[in-house]
Amino acid sequence: MDTAQFVPSPWFKRWGWLYRPVHPLGFVTVLAALAFVAQVFLAIDRQSHSVSDTLYRFYTYAAPTFLGLMWIASRTSDENGGGR
Repeated sequence: MDTAQFVPSPWFKRWGWLYRPVHPLGFVTVLAALAFVAQVFLAIDRQSHSVSDTLYRFYTYAAPTFLGLMWIASRTSDENGGGR
């Protein structure tokens, strides 16, 4: 019986205040978040009448998306105590 432990590789690496992807799943996560906010921006901008109207409505989607991305990055980074 093999007693080897599975050690997951980190998806992100700390880069100042941000995290940068270092694993293909990290890149996929970032691209999915960017694709989502781009689609939301285009849908909101199509129906908006002013720049401020667009930005106010866009913020309600962009902020939680990027906060969620930062949470995922912090949990899957190689830092000590990074949620593991």
